[in-house]
Amino acid sequence: MDTGTVGQHRDPVRLTPPARLLLLIAFKLGGNPLGIRPDAGFCDGAYAGTLKTRYQRGCVMWSRRGWGRVCASAMLTAGLPAVFAQSRPATSVAAPVTRNTLGRVVMAVENRSSFCYLPLTIADRLGYFAAEGLDVQLRDFTEPGQALQAMLSGATHLVSGPYSHTISLQMRGQSIRSIVLQGRTPQIVLGVSLQTMEHYRQLRDLRGRRIAVTALGSASHRIARLLLTRAGLGPQDVTYQAFPSASAAVAAFRSGQVDAICYTDPVITQLEQAGQLRVVADTRTTRGNADVFGGPLPAGCLSASADFVENNPKHCQAITDAMVHALKWLQTAGPSDLIRIVPETYFLGDRALYLAAFSRARESWTPDGLMPEAGPQTTVRMLAHFDDAQMLQRVNLERTFTNEFAQKSKARFRA
Repeated sequence: MDTGTVGQHRDPVRLTPPARLLLLIAFKLGGNPLGIRPDAGFCDGAYAGTLKTRYQRGCVMWSRRGWGRVCASAMLTAGLPAVFAQSRPATSVAAPVTRNTLGRVVMAVENRSSFCYLPLTIADRLGYFAAEGLDVQLRDFTEPGQALQAMLSGATHLVSGPYSHTISLQMRGQSIRSIVLQGRTPQIVLGVSLQTMEHYRQLRDLRGRRIAVTALGSASHRIARLLLTRAGLGPQDVTYQAFPSASAAVAAFRSGQVDAICYTDPVITQLEQAGQLRVVADTRTTRGNADVFGGPLPAGCLSASADFVENNPKHCQAITDAMVHALKWLQTAGPSDLIRIVPETYFLGDRALYLAAFSRARESWTPDGLMPEAGPQTTVRMLAHFDDAQMLQRVNLERTFTNEFAQKSKARFRA
């Protein structure tokens, strides 16, 4: 069947106004996506006044099949924006992207997959940073201290790490400030082996024993030392062994290489479920945290240099808004929500274990990002066991954090 030849008149079709509008949309939006030449007989619409034709307005020189090609072009072209939008990789699961762009912000994170920093992961995965106009780049560091050093060197703008860093650094003449709190407990647990310490009764029974910690000088190491100091045991009375790898820590515990472990989840929950560990001190709950420290001990937070906080209030507010939004989401998140949002690598091959650990630590995350009133002073008391007490007393705690941004975020999200 003849489909029509340029310059020939075969079965002309008169275009109604709606049809002419359809063709106009096709050429305007798609730029002639099917390669139809203007001189093929479009005599009204986008090319009107530029074509020479011996036919009346509203007529084309295509056959009906040629006309069908143009209609298909129009319909396909009109739908292209939606198709392209659907084919783009999703940048967020829930939050819309705002037009107000504040630019790129780089954050350093020490062991991003840690439960302590789950709110940061949620804010990133749900697109809450993008919704606030931020292009956030997260840089993960596995070695203790590397994330903090990256921020201090200017390689990143902020760091996700323990609040205690703000106090320790001020003692050394450097000023960084927490802008939003993630966790109100450290989520660290001290437990003993039911295999090698079957007759354990009290902390003093750990004399001469080996204790696994994440790293020497880390939060888990300090908490273990604090608990043993109260029991009358000094650093020389036990042996601390560092296991940065969770799987290595579990293997060492199960093999009897260590007699106790001071670690985070999901390691602790895994050993508990296997019936291999007896919990001695638990900071996954607010009550257990108070038993260990005598009050609220702020843990993970987002901190930046004092200069950054003072010179970039809009960025700090946007960051805090995204974090408080994520903290609120965590308060009601269920198992299916976590499976949908959390990266598969975080589960370490066992989703059920991860979800069980999450349920035990849920109350450790602050609901509103605010620093508790007694939190800084509790931290000072804890640090006094390891640092110069007189220097600690000279620290200006008001300059180690600000609740200015979190208060506004709490009001906005009703957290």
